[in-house]
Amino acid sequence: MPLVRVTLVDDVFTSEEKHELAKALTDVMVRFEGSEAFREVVWVLIEELHTDGWHIGGRPFEGPRSLMTVLEHSKAMAEAITGRPASREEFARAVPALPPPDGRPSS
Repeated sequence: MPLVRVTLVDDVFTSEEKHELAKALTDVMVRFEGSEAFREVVWVLIEELHTDGWHIGGRPFEGPRSLMTVLEHSKAMAEAITGRPASREEFARAVPALPPPDGRPSS
């Protein structure tokens, strides 16, 4: 029996949307397994966490504002990389240390 576990920020999706999500995930599992009989043993667990339980980059989650901050920081990081590193070591050398998006020194 496969268990598909989804963790979401609370109050993002309606009950109907969560039911649709569970059905779509079940459909995907059935498609990959190859047998419609598999549908009856697919379990989907959708957990919702209060926003106080979410952190991105060590900072509390603040909805779209947090996402925009992370995307801006990621863009700056990607633009600062020199060359096309192919290994973890090359990547570590190619990425300059950038200050965190909130301006505080990293620890």
